[in-house]
Amino acid sequence: MGFRTNIYKSPAQLRLMVEPGLITAAALDAVRPLIRAGVSTLELDAAAEKAIRERGGEPNFMLVPGYHHTVCASVNDAVVHGIPGGRILEPGDIVSIDAGAQYKDWNGDSAITVVVPDPSRPELVTEREQLSRITEGSLWAGIARLAKAKYLNEVGDAIQGYIELEGQKVGHRYGILTDYIGHGIGRDMHEAPPVFNYRVKQKGPEVKPGLVIAIEPMVVTGSIDTYVDEDEWTVITEDGGMASHWEHSVAVHKDGIWVLTAHDGGAAGLAPFGVVPISIA
Repeated sequence: MGFRTNIYKSPAQLRLMVEPGLITAAALDAVRPLIRAGVSTLELDAAAEKAIRERGGEPNFMLVPGYHHTVCASVNDAVVHGIPGGRILEPGDIVSIDAGAQYKDWNGDSAITVVVPDPSRPELVTEREQLSRITEGSLWAGIARLAKAKYLNEVGDAIQGYIELEGQKVGHRYGILTDYIGHGIGRDMHEAPPVFNYRVKQKGPEVKPGLVIAIEPMVVTGSIDTYVDEDEWTVITEDGGMASHWEHSVAVHKDGIWVLTAHDGGAAGLAPFGVVPISIA
């Protein structure tokens, strides 16, 4: 993956990143209602591709050498980079969908996690929905910190702090993957700087107008140790623990922050943290 030297975009470049973010959001909108028992992960992939191309975009995952799909579909103990195929979703599955779109050479990247209903196993569903809820909450905690941060690595501190606190409330210690982290985003889907989902000693780069990053906590119910499946893509927990992955692309500009991959700019997700996103002018 190639990193660009200058991590800060101009105001004009930030405006160009709005549409690929919205196209990415539309792709996940198309997939979300299809995540149910009896549907294959390849069907989810087709729905995302259709949504992206209908809006004039291109699936940027397909631009990654060796990858031939629009989304990554990771189920149960698969954390990230799951390849869509003939796997049929079953009741109780926890499914993470990661998608991205390129539009006029600019990129968006986002991920959601959904639990397939299973009336016969309410406790299992509750546990997995709890994992997803805490992971998503940690994402918004990180985005909220970005709005006030002086240095980027404050984001990881906020994410870890949220997961630890919520874990204590429910009596469970969750794991935060350290081998896979967030990233800058712009003309390339993966750019500098690295975005940690956990505390590190370094401060990281300054948070100032022009910074655009993809924040993506990956949280597991057990050990953070993983291995890559024989397909050479899918990352799986070694202990069979369940996994959740949430992600948004976020821009910092002179007036505040804007979540590029959320239709409302992140207003609903940030409201509990007292942060109001400001649209990119």
